[in-house]
Amino acid sequence: MTGISETLQHPSIGTGALVAVLGYAVVFLGICMLLVVVTIMGKVMVNSQKKAAAKAAAVPAAPAPAPVSAPAAKGTAGELKLYDTDPRDAALIMAIVAHKLGKPINELRFRSIREVKEK
Repeated sequence: MTGISETLQHPSIGTGALVAVLGYAVVFLGICMLLVVVTIMGKVMVNSQKKAAAKAAAVPAAPAPAPVSAPAAKGTAGELKLYDTDPRDAALIMAIVAHKLGKPINELRFRSIREVKEK
């Protein structure tokens, strides 16, 4: 067993160094190719964004529609007075009452809501 198999089983320092350098070169070239691909993709993306921005700027902006004020809902009247009640709790109470009565909340009139505390 002489020749190539002998060299592979007991490589010299020079052969080991050559294999290491070739390995480093392959990895370095792979990283360089990856860098080139990423750079090209970055330029393509920037150009497409510039084209989209130019296209959007070329299209005249439609005039903004005038704000339409919503008409007051029928059935709303007066103010609500809260006595020892959190506004959130009052809103929940009004929603529950409207649901139980099967009527829209804007058709009901709440004059005041007071928390009843037990003694």
